[in-house]
Amino acid sequence: MMYLGMIFFQIVAPILVLLVLGAILQKKFCFNLKALSQLITYCFMPAAVFVNLYETSVELSVLGEVAIFIVLFIGSQMVLSHFLAKGLGLVKTEAAVFKNSVVLINSGNYGIPVAQMIFVTQPIGVAIQVILVIFQNMTTYTYGLYNLISSTKSGISIVKDFLKMPIIHALIIGVAMNYFNLAVPQFIKIPIDHVADGFIAVALITLGAQLSQLEIKSMFNKTVIISCFTRLILGPAVALLIIYLLGLDGVVAQSLFIASAFPTSRNSSSLALEYDIESATAAQTVLFSTIVSCITVTIVIYLAELLFLS
Repeated sequence: MMYLGMIFFQIVAPILVLLVLGAILQKKFCFNLKALSQLITYCFMPAAVFVNLYETSVELSVLGEVAIFIVLFIGSQMVLSHFLAKGLGLVKTEAAVFKNSVVLINSGNYGIPVAQMIFVTQPIGVAIQVILVIFQNMTTYTYGLYNLISSTKSGISIVKDFLKMPIIHALIIGVAMNYFNLAVPQFIKIPIDHVADGFIAVALITLGAQLSQLEIKSMFNKTVIISCFTRLILGPAVALLIIYLLGLDGVVAQSLFIASAFPTSRNSSSLALEYDIESATAAQTVLFSTIVSCITVTIVIYLAELLFLS
């Protein structure tokens, strides 16, 4: 019960507050959601991705184990979501959003605070979560972006749209500047930091505004429920199998297992809104999985401490 209360009030409740704020503001002012989405995609997201990749330092000894796990885990989620989408008979656009909702995890504003709360005396647990954020960013703006674009376009137009995305440029520049240890001039870094700091708030308020236009009962549909079950239940089960196969233990195993249980990334909804592809379903899934994760993540945290010695 202690974990349930801590996770809800420190992680889920602040997210819900911003969602409710967005819904209230939308009801009062009727924002242009397309314009807000473009502001996030072309301004806030690139800044957040750049800062995250530029400022993160990773120990190579941990990176190897984590990288192997991530490749196997994300790969398994891609395959699983692909066959589930086919089994559900989803059309191309619905399948794209469904697959993103399973593969893309909220490792940032949900995962890092959870890791900081659990691994207070073990910094390696938080460092692993930061590594996961980097890989999730890369997955989001490669696989996730391709999923959406390819659902409505094909051939060279996919490549053109993909290369136009400022997020891709931010990812490449951030990694390169980090690797070569290049300094960013203060007059550029300060505004980038300001924009990056506002990303989570603006993204969640926009998501709340989007959700205010949905009927609550619409969340309880087959696609959303199966997506959440796959993300929150099957995801950790697959992760546990991979952890045992790789022979991982201790804090590394705990951190990876817990990270596999986080809800659907809000970025899956932001991208769906930007490309106007099943954005309602994407938003419903983010909200539903975030609420349900309050229970499922608590259980996974308990199991992680029970199964792996720290």
